[in-house]
Amino acid sequence: MTNELPVAGRTPLARQLMMIGAALVLVALFAQAWVVVQARPQDLVTGAHGMADIISRSLPPAFDQFKPTLMPVLETIDLAIFGTVVGVLLAFPLSILAARNMTPAKPLYYAARGVISLTRSVPDLVWALLFVTAVGLGPFPGALALGVHSIGMLGRLFAEVIEDMDMGPVEALTLTGASRLQVFAHAVVPGVLPSLLGIALYRFDENLRSSLVLGFVGAGGIGFFLLTAMNLFQYQTVAFLLIVTFVLVTCAERMSAYLRRLVA
Repeated sequence: MTNELPVAGRTPLARQLMMIGAALVLVALFAQAWVVVQARPQDLVTGAHGMADIISRSLPPAFDQFKPTLMPVLETIDLAIFGTVVGVLLAFPLSILAARNMTPAKPLYYAARGVISLTRSVPDLVWALLFVTAVGLGPFPGALALGVHSIGMLGRLFAEVIEDMDMGPVEALTLTGASRLQVFAHAVVPGVLPSLLGIALYRFDENLRSSLVLGFVGAGGIGFFLLTAMNLFQYQTVAFLLIVTFVLVTCAERMSAYLRRLVA
């Protein structure tokens, strides 16, 4: 007879020890982050009067800026639309090459993965700075930056969806002697299209938010208008632009949610 407990008897204890160990690791990570970022919560209390002063000077919002804001709002929306469409058009063929179950050759797989990683790892703000130096200020460099960055994000997600798709229809069509193009059109696209559309709509939400920040580097849209108002200490205009931004993002989220329900 052995005194060793069965494996099943040790499992709950082992899980508890793992959970305790994971909790200690998380606490340690948060503690070092607290030190590195030099967190000082007490400064929020002592500096509250400064924030209150800015808020008081922001009221009431400058609603008379409605008409001058229309063009920056349109630019912001169009930046997101252009960046999303360009990202989808370029990311989809890359995702086919980057999916293990669809790529025609290993070199193409690694090349596609490399392009996706590069475009995703460089922040869209850096892309915007690069394109501003190339084509000048305005909405076009911002649209290019969103499009290039979207290639990486969409390409990775698209490739994962394609790799996880049901290969039954693909194998069935292949056995019937269908060409690669026929298999792609009649088995791959119908199987992944709803998921890809949902991901593209999520990306549109992200691009809309990103387009606000890109304006800070001269890429047009509300962001540029907002930065100008902040530099001129026009806090009432800033408050109005923040309200416009909130309404714009909320409407985009509702529209995207509605469209995702349609394609689901």
